[in-house]
Amino acid sequence: MQLKIKNPQDFWCGILFIVFGGLAIYLSRDYEMGSALRMGPGYFPTWLGGILMGFGVIIGSLAFRIEGEENQGLGLGEWAWRPWLVLTATLSLFAVLMEVEFGFVPSLIVLIIGCALAHKDVHWRETILLSLCVTAGAVAIFSYGLGMPYLLFWWSK
Repeated sequence: MQLKIKNPQDFWCGILFIVFGGLAIYLSRDYEMGSALRMGPGYFPTWLGGILMGFGVIIGSLAFRIEGEENQGLGLGEWAWRPWLVLTATLSLFAVLMEVEFGFVPSLIVLIIGCALAHKDVHWRETILLSLCVTAGAVAIFSYGLGMPYLLFWWSK
């Protein structure tokens, strides 16, 4: 029997989580740790990095099986480039729109509709309804519930 990888996506996701968790711990090493009652600036990123590494170990180990097909190797497999590119561009556009004070409501609508474009089959009616409902909920929670000082529209300065 040989140890084979049955799901390369889970394996590489586990590796990515372990790398990012280790990077978070490494970058927060110079900050004061503190304790659970008096957290220092290094407490949260260190623990978050450790939890991320733990998830990486679990997800990566679930990718293995004892017996498998001969033709399945440790390759990257097929990558869906469209979601990677569209989601990155949409999140960057949201950050730019919030920075130039375009408004929380239109920026969030652009974010949700842009994220829907990452999928091949976009259902426009559901996407627009979802963007309106999520935006209304976000405004209710963040602007009115938590009192965050977000500019709702560019004209409401």
